[in-house]
Amino acid sequence: MISSALETHIATFGAAINVTPSAVIQPKSGIGDTMWHLPFIRAIAAVSPSGVVTFFAPPASHAKELLAAEPSIAETIYFEHSGSELQRGLNLIRLAMLLRRGRFRSIWILDRTIRPALAARLAGIPERIGIGLGAQKLFITNPGVDHSHFHDHPIGWLTALMAAMAVPLPSTEPNLRIPEQIRAAIWEKFKLCARPWIVLGIGASDSRRDWSDEYWAEFLAALHRRGAGTVFLIGGGSNAARAQKLIDRTTGATDINACGLNLVEACALLHGSDIFVGPDSGPMNLAAACATTTFALFGVNPVLSYSKHIHAIVPPGGRSPDGMARISPAQVIERVTPYLSQRKLSH
Repeated sequence: MISSALETHIATFGAAINVTPSAVIQPKSGIGDTMWHLPFIRAIAAVSPSGVVTFFAPPASHAKELLAAEPSIAETIYFEHSGSELQRGLNLIRLAMLLRRGRFRSIWILDRTIRPALAARLAGIPERIGIGLGAQKLFITNPGVDHSHFHDHPIGWLTALMAAMAVPLPSTEPNLRIPEQIRAAIWEKFKLCARPWIVLGIGASDSRRDWSDEYWAEFLAALHRRGAGTVFLIGGGSNAARAQKLIDRTTGATDINACGLNLVEACALLHGSDIFVGPDSGPMNLAAACATTTFALFGVNPVLSYSKHIHAIVPPGGRSPDGMARISPAQVIERVTPYLSQRKLSH
C-alpha cells in the first residue's frame, strides 16, 4: 500500500500532465550528478513536443531547489531508488504507479540501471529510451548504445545516446540558472568584500576525496600571503564548525564562514565569485555549473572534463586511494596564483 500523501501527490501530478508528455529519469543521488545531467535534459526537452519535460530524481540530488529556475523542466518529482532489497522492490512499485498516472508518451532513462526501465514498462509507457547496456536492454524500445561504451563514464554513455537518437547536444556546459532575486541578495550581502572572491569547498561525500585540515590550513595561509581578497568557505551546515576552526587558525585575513548559506544561496555566491578551489564534490560541480574558474582536486576519482571551467589538479604519478594526500598545498597554490588577478564580472 502507498501513503495517502503519495496518493494525493500522484493525483495532483496526473491532473497536470497533459502539458508534459515526455519524462526524464535520473537515478543518481549526487548534486554533481544533477549538474552534469542538465545539458542532456535540455537537449531532450528541445526535441520533445511541448519543449519541456518532467524530471524524476532522488531527493538527495536536491534537483527541486537547484533546477527551480530551469525553463526546460516543467516539474521535478522525487522518487526513492535505494535501500534494502525489500525497499527497492516497494520503490519500484511506487515509481511505476507515479509513471502510470503521468500518462507519459515517452521516457528517457539516463542511466544503465534496470529498475527505472522496468518501472516504465510496468507503467505502460510506449516509448522507453535508455542506455541499453546490460539487462536494461530488455525493457527499452530503442537499440541502446554500442557495447564499446560499457566502461565509459556515464557522460560518455549519454553523449553516445544523444548521437544514436539524433538529438542535438549543443554543449555539455550546465550553465546553471539561479533566480535573480537570490543572486541580488547575495551580492548585496557581500558587495563590500574585497576582490578576488575565492571560494573553498571543504568536505566531500567520500572522505578519501577531501583534503586534511592541515592541508586546508596551509593552503589558506598561502592564499593570504599572496594578498588574496576574500576567502569564503562553503560545505553545508555539517562543515560549519570545521570551517570556523580553519578560519580561527588564520590571523589578519578576510575569511568568511559561508557554510550557513542554503544550497541556492551558495550557488549564487559561486556565480559571483572569481575562483573556486576544492575536491571532486558537489560544490566543485556547482562552481563549474556557475561558470566560475574551478580548480578541482582529483586525487581518487577520474577527472571530469564536461566543462571548460574545470581545471583539474591530479597527484604526481596519478590518482590512487591516497591520491589526495599526494596533492600538496604548494602544488595547488602554484596553479591558482596566476589567476588571483582575474575578476568575474557576473553579478
